[in-house]
Amino acid sequence: MPRPYVLLSAAVSLDGHLDTRPGEDRLLLSNAEDFDRVDAERAASDAVLVGAGTLRADDPRLLVGSPERRAARVAAGKPEYPLKVTLTRTGDLDPGWRFWHHGGGKLVLADGDAAAARARARLGSLATVETLPAGPPWPAALDLLGAHGVERLMVEGGGTVHTQLLAAGLADELQLVVAPLLVGQPDAVRMLGPADYPGGPAARLRLLEVRRIGDVVLLRYAPKDTATEPR
Repeated sequence: MPRPYVLLSAAVSLDGHLDTRPGEDRLLLSNAEDFDRVDAERAASDAVLVGAGTLRADDPRLLVGSPERRAARVAAGKPEYPLKVTLTRTGDLDPGWRFWHHGGGKLVLADGDAAAARARARLGSLATVETLPAGPPWPAALDLLGAHGVERLMVEGGGTVHTQLLAAGLADELQLVVAPLLVGQPDAVRMLGPADYPGGPAARLRLLEVRRIGDVVLLRYAPKDTATEPR
């Protein structure tokens, strides 16, 4: 089965942060109009993925909030909600997280037999747990999601997941919302970390769109399409 189209979605401050330092209240980067846009992107996706670190930090529900969009999914023969997916290396997943108790199906991709066994023991019937084969986890994860019929995958974080998928050349689209905020904290949560990104520092991603949404700006890029000269 073909791998899904991989869409990375994030909102960042002007200085490249997803949030303030760990332990502080969640930083609100986006606005109501952009939250609605994100809701539409979720509704258009077959699955929504976040890393286990994001589950621990934010405890998101990751739902489609619009009743009209959910109804449109059902009318199109799809589940009311996209499949919710996380990837874990340890299986140390809290069954009390809201992620498991809202929306439709949940899938855990475990990197190794030990992680899968621990996840199954902790979650029981709350989620389906599948073990990734040996090797780099992200290509295997995308292959497995493709086998599950996922054609469009929306990845909502966190920074480690975005970094790994971009570095591996597996992201088809990056939707980056830039908020008019300056965090300034040296230990704040960054969007991307150090990595050997395809093409190196001189590679320029192809810009697909620039859109003003209230006081934030949406930038859409095609990470697989790079050049070394300005276009």
